[in-house]
Amino acid sequence: MGTNKKLLAKGIKYLSGTLPLLFIGPIVINSSFKNEESPLYPYVLTIGIIICAIAIYLGFKGINIIMKSLFDGNK
Repeated sequence: MGTNKKLLAKGIKYLSGTLPLLFIGPIVINSSFKNEESPLYPYVLTIGIIICAIAIYLGFKGINIIMKSLFDGNK
């Protein structure tokens, strides 16, 4: 039972893309709550929520790809 190294590298790339988004999303949401009187408040909050959702999606997809590379073998 071997590890598919190409899939493992692809999964790690997804997780490395997730890491900055995990920090950027909450920072954007926090900054939008600090400036609630700004007319751009709803847009900045929406962008922050979208960034967090993308981070969660990429995290699950990266972990799924890594699990496939470890347990499916060289299929």
